[in-house]
Amino acid sequence: MEIDAVYEAGTLYLDERDELLILDQTLLPGERRYIPVKTAQEVWQAIYQLKVRGAPAIGVAAAYGLYVASKNIEENDAGKFCDKVREMSAYLAGARPTAVNLTWALERMEGALNLARAAGVPPQALRQALKEEALAIHREDRQVCFSIAQNGLTLLKKGMGLLTHCNAGALATTGCGTALAPIYLGQARGYGFRVFADETRPLLQGARLTAYELADAGVDVTVICDNMAASVMAQGRIDAVLVGCDRVAANGDAANKIGTLSVALAAKHYGIPFYVCAPTSTLDPACPDGAQIPIEQRDGAEIAQMWYRAPMVAEGAKTYNPAFDVTGHELITALITEKGVLYPPFDRAIAAVLRP
Repeated sequence: MEIDAVYEAGTLYLDERDELLILDQTLLPGERRYIPVKTAQEVWQAIYQLKVRGAPAIGVAAAYGLYVASKNIEENDAGKFCDKVREMSAYLAGARPTAVNLTWALERMEGALNLARAAGVPPQALRQALKEEALAIHREDRQVCFSIAQNGLTLLKKGMGLLTHCNAGALATTGCGTALAPIYLGQARGYGFRVFADETRPLLQGARLTAYELADAGVDVTVICDNMAASVMAQGRIDAVLVGCDRVAANGDAANKIGTLSVALAAKHYGIPFYVCAPTSTLDPACPDGAQIPIEQRDGAEIAQMWYRAPMVAEGAKTYNPAFDVTGHELITALITEKGVLYPPFDRAIAAVLRP
C-alpha cells in the first residue's frame, strides 16, 4: 500500500512478548508513549479515559484486550473459562456505549470462542482462538482503512479545501484512518489538499491529534476554533467536509463527536458536500434511527478544568458534556465505506451493503 507507512508503529500492537501496548493519546502532542495493558480493568480504563479512542481503534483494542485479559484466567475447565471470558467481554462493552465497533469486535471474539468451544478444545486452545481472531480484526481494520481511502478519493479533486472535525485518522484506527484516509492517499498522489481541522472542544482531538498527525505527514493543515467553521465556509475556502463516526443507524443518521451536527448544518447551508467515512462495522442495522443511539455523557470537568491552570467555569454553574451528537441522514451527502460509496436513500443502501 502506498500509504501503509503512515504511523507504522500503530495506535496499538501486540509485541514480541505477547503483551498489548497502547499509544496513550492523552499525552499527545507533547509526548508519544506506549503503555502496557494486561487486565480487563486496565483495558476498560484505557478506553474510557481516551488513551485509545476512535471507533475502529477501540474495537481492535477491545479484541486484543479480551485476549490478554484471558491469560489471567486460571481455569482448567473449558466451560468455566468461557464463562469468565464472556463476563470480561460484557464488562469491556460498557466502556464507551456509543461506539458500535466496541460491541461488534467483542461479539466477533465471543463467536470465535464459541466455535472453538464447540470443537471441545482445552482452555489454552480457546485462548489461542481469541488471539487469532484479534489478529484478524487488526489486519482487516488496516485493509478497510485503505479501501475507504480509495473510495473517498474518487469524490475529491486536486487542490481542494477540506474540513474535518475531531480525529478520524491513523490515531483513531490501526491503519491510515477513515475521514483522513482519502487525505493521506491524496497526499501520496500529489493532490495538494488544504485541510482545516476544527479544534473539537472540549477534548481538542482536532487540535491535538488531527493536526499532529497531518502535519507530521507533510499535509497542509490549519487548525480553527469550532465556531469558525461556518465563517471559513462562507469565505469559499471549503470544498468538502470529511468526518468519521461512531455509529450509523439503519436510516443513515450518524453519531459522531459533539459539534459534527453544527458543521453539517453549515455545510448544507453553503451547498458543500458532507461525507461521513465509516467502516461497515460501524453500520448498525438494529438501530432504526439516530434517536435510538445511546449518547455517552462525560464529566463536566473536561469543559471546566481540563486545559486550564484554574477552573474556567464560574463556581455554581452547571456543565453539560455529551460526547457525541447525531447528524440526520438528510444532511449527509454520502457514506464512504470500504465496500463503496453509499448514497440516499440510505436505508436501502445500508441494507444492501450489509446483505450477506
